[in-house]
Amino acid sequence: MAPQYAPSLRSRLAPLLLSLEIGFIIICALCFEIESNVNAHGTAFSSLYPEFQDVNVMVILGFGFLSTFLVRYGFSSSGFNLLVVVVATQWSIILQGIESWYYRGKIRIHLRNLVFAEMCTASALISIGAVLGTTNPVHLVLITLLEVSGFVLNVWLVETLLKTQPLNSMMLLHVFGSFFGLMLTSILYRQGSEQRFEKEKFDRKTGLFSMLGTLFLWMFWPSFNSVLVDSRTPGRKLGAVCSTYLALSVSAVTAAAVSVLLNPKGKLNPILMQSCMLAGGVAVGVSVSVVHHPWEAMIIGFIAAIVSATGFQHLKNHMLLTFKCHDTCAVLSTHGLPGLLGWLAHLLLQIKDSDDHTTAIRFAVFHICALLITIGLSLSMGIITGLLLKWNFWRPPQDKKCFDDQAFWEFPHLAVRK
Repeated sequence: MAPQYAPSLRSRLAPLLLSLEIGFIIICALCFEIESNVNAHGTAFSSLYPEFQDVNVMVILGFGFLSTFLVRYGFSSSGFNLLVVVVATQWSIILQGIESWYYRGKIRIHLRNLVFAEMCTASALISIGAVLGTTNPVHLVLITLLEVSGFVLNVWLVETLLKTQPLNSMMLLHVFGSFFGLMLTSILYRQGSEQRFEKEKFDRKTGLFSMLGTLFLWMFWPSFNSVLVDSRTPGRKLGAVCSTYLALSVSAVTAAAVSVLLNPKGKLNPILMQSCMLAGGVAVGVSVSVVHHPWEAMIIGFIAAIVSATGFQHLKNHMLLTFKCHDTCAVLSTHGLPGLLGWLAHLLLQIKDSDDHTTAIRFAVFHICALLITIGLSLSMGIITGLLLKWNFWRPPQDKKCFDDQAFWEFPHLAVRK
């Protein structure tokens, strides 16, 4: 007999989604217009569209399959991932267009808007990975709206107050998303999580799908890191692609070696490898604007894999026991620590290439301020979001129904026959 689950979310999820979509449509009808200039922002449609598709594959297929490792949560991981992507993308486009609407009365849509929106979406997906399996779809939609709002605000603050380049401010998404998610899971902590939930495990089939997501992310990460690089500067976009690929390659090799060394039986740990294989792409993405030599990218990838593996092996349990952070997808070791490493590499490489000490000191101060703003705002927004979600009105799933698709999806062959 199938287990009895909590009442449906019909009175919560459906009104929320319909209200949001009606609001999006009204805003679109009143304020949106498609950019008619085929060469907007100096980038031809034919050259930007393939990169946009690569980023699209990453956020939908890559992140969607990556989180399917839980044995009874595959439908929810992939299905809710798509829900988050489409809500976050629409909301991000609106938020980015506020300034344009204020000065011109219209929000102009072009491919670069969509790319920015999907990168904001990636930040939301990172945050949601921390609370994967312990929340319901209503929670995820609310997290998406507040996290994307906070990240867009963070980008605006960093660019306006510190005059940071758009690429550098946007690539802080890994740091923002991971710290937002950690604070969120700390606020929503469930007593007894130290012993792991009953269904919080994986098997060969779900592990294979999760590895497929990792491969999608690994393959398309060079496009993700290079899509915002100014193509008018000769060689910069190619340099970003090559640097990312080399960093990913080194981190993949290093992840295999470290996984064997950390395993008591000397075997490869698939979950640890999935976390560390992408660490090089994360770290070099944050510092891609100042990486000018292949060896720099390779060193960043090497250190990122070691830091990520060590964090996955030891820091995840420590965060759970000490800070009450139940980090389901280990976003701290996959995105947070490599993101901080990339920020440090950016600082050191920029100082190394600077001939003027005054300029180097000024850059260091502004660079540190950008990180502090990002971490401070992400933690603040995480606290606000967590306190909002603790309200029982949203019907959080019971402990025994966490990490289970049957709480939200209908499976006819499991229905109770009367």
